[in-house]
Amino acid sequence: MAESKYNRVLLKLSGESFCRPGEFGIDGSALESLAERISEVCKLGPQVAVVVGAGNFLRGESFSQISGIPRNTADYMGMLATIINACALQETLEKLGQPTRVLSAIEVAAMCEPFIRRKALRHLEQGRVAILAGGTGNPFFTTDTCAALRASELDADLLIKATKVEGVYSDDPKKNPKAQLFEELSYGQVLNKNLRIMDHSAISLCRDNNIPIIVLNIFKKGNLVRALCGQRVGTKIAFSV
Repeated sequence: MAESKYNRVLLKLSGESFCRPGEFGIDGSALESLAERISEVCKLGPQVAVVVGAGNFLRGESFSQISGIPRNTADYMGMLATIINACALQETLEKLGQPTRVLSAIEVAAMCEPFIRRKALRHLEQGRVAILAGGTGNPFFTTDTCAALRASELDADLLIKATKVEGVYSDDPKKNPKAQLFEELSYGQVLNKNLRIMDHSAISLCRDNNIPIIVLNIFKKGNLVRALCGQRVGTKIAFSV
């Protein structure tokens, strides 16, 4: 069986991964598919941490704009939504026999542990998937930035941003059929070209801590395994290309 080139990886899952395209909430089949892919990755040998988004329920900034609710409160509501996703993923992973812990940046004692770096590292070392919820615990920060922060805190060798597209394009491929798919980019190119695949703060954090990023389509079976085995898939963002 193939082995991972990486010892510790952080997987960033968007909230949209938990539902069918264009829908909201949590879809059981989508959830099972996510859990199966993560379980496959664990069998390759790396320690796996997961940061979950909450776009399948609400996005703080846009929800604030349409509801009139202050951005601070809307962002905290989004953090709570990530905990819903995290607990759903935990239960589904454990049905597959994969030990899992949910750690949250905001305290919800009845459902998950608080995020403490040493505690998270211990879970990873024990072979548990650490699902990191609650964002950074602060408003005005996205879960992409949270993923880069946690990857840096946990000394991850790789950050995988799991999306519904094949990688990073020069333009929106849905609107522009001539949009170019980049196989490799440097951190500087992403920032200079203003490619909005992740927040600039997330890209900068990974650059400062020398954490490569792979952006890939999680819905294509086998992509995660191929990426961890060092095969070319999606778009790789690193210092030199």
